Amino acid sequence: MAKIHLSLLGCDKNRIDAEIMAKKLVDAGHVLSEDPSKSDLVLVNTCGFIEAAKKESIDVIFDMARLKEDKKSQTSALVIAGCLAERYREKLAQLIPEADAVVGIGRNGDITDIVKKALSGQRTLSFDLPEKLPLEGSRLLSTSRHYAYLKIAEGCSNRCTYCAIPSIRGHFRSRKPQDIISEARRLAAGGAKELILVAQDTTAYGKDLSGKATLSSLLREMAQIDELWKIRVLYAYPDNITDELIDTMSGEKKIARYLDIPLQHANGEVLRHMGRAGNKETLLALVRRLREGIPGIVLRSSFIVGFPGETKARFLDLLDFQEAALIDRAGCFAYSAEEGTPAFRLRNSVPQREKEERLEIFMRRQTDILGEKQRLRQGAVLETVTEGFDGQKGLCVARTEYDAPEIDTVVYFKTKNEPEIGAMVKVRITRSDSYDLYGDEIGVEESMTGGEKPIAPCSVDDICAK
Repeated sequence: MAKIHLSLLGCDKNRIDAEIMAKKLVDAGHVLSEDPSKSDLVLVNTCGFIEAAKKESIDVIFDMARLKEDKKSQTSALVIAGCLAERYREKLAQLIPEADAVVGIGRNGDITDIVKKALSGQRTLSFDLPEKLPLEGSRLLSTSRHYAYLKIAEGCSNRCTYCAIPSIRGHFRSRKPQDIISEARRLAAGGAKELILVAQDTTAYGKDLSGKATLSSLLREMAQIDELWKIRVLYAYPDNITDELIDTMSGEKKIARYLDIPLQHANGEVLRHMGRAGNKETLLALVRRLREGIPGIVLRSSFIVGFPGETKARFLDLLDFQEAALIDRAGCFAYSAEEGTPAFRLRNSVPQREKEERLEIFMRRQTDILGEKQRLRQGAVLETVTEGFDGQKGLCVARTEYDAPEIDTVVYFKTKNEPEIGAMVKVRITRSDSYDLYGDEIGVEESMTGGEKPIAPCSVDDICAK
């Protein structure tokens, strides 16, 4: 038995991989530790998607590696797993000789044996095809008790020119629907009232199993689970959003009126160079279809500025789309040239300073859009789920169905008696700032607590909910 600190970095899909590994380690008799310096082994589950994520992963690894030399620390072993380990393999092992193991995602299923070897002083480099990453497995949840992420597929076959995910995670592989529904029922029985569906492309779900996308039928079946409050869909590729999916989302009350659609850009030429379809007109038509078909829907998206060949005119095309579409929540990133991707070889690069200026322009405008949309919520009565208490503000913190955990806005509200985390509370909105809503509690409907206790915080940034 050993004390193990799990440092989790990256996306929700990476989180689920870590939760499966955590359960394997606990089942093998190990204990998860909150403090890396008081742990026998540190396991860093890295992200390797873009430059900023790679830098964060490397910084965390070096921090953990220094613990092995610190006489006040009991850490004796360091294991590096996740996407960075899969992407750079032997190069990463050479860069960080302090690592006792570097593990590709195809060997996640062997994590207990790898940890055993690391604790015994045996250095291991362990890799396999990314398609060997286990799609099934019991998990030790790292989220708050009332919600959980549910991976419905792994890998990607879209081949966007800027993206390294297919080379890291392999081709698109859907889980069997019966396995997903079984896990959804287990999570709901354990206390999860909100399930957040994730994949690299959720709207492609089922194509590799039956020849056509079957996300709609999966959602309809999942909506029959009595204990669930909401089902949230993230990472919906725009080309695969069908009328059937829109009708399903509109007709099922348990499906959140929220959809995350990474659009990336709106200029047709930039999208073509990105390996994506569409243009400003087709994407605006999609936004209209969604808003007409699902009244009240909130749309989230992400965009890239500074992609090679993005002239000032093409950037202005993106800004025109932004003004016309008024996407409710949007993130934006300056293009990061990733080695091994087709876009890495593209000419007509945009200077870094210009990228940053365009990013600032886009986000300043998006802040104004969000602020106005939040202002329009004033006076509304919203159903919220509580997430905690903000001691500095002296207010409870909650989310609506229009907000995904950790990435979207929140509702702060006054209350006489602080409700439990996960309780359903109706809040009358009285004001807003440029980002969040504020209001007063008008009734606690039910408690949504229960289920497995979250694992110990597993990131140096404390990204796992306590």
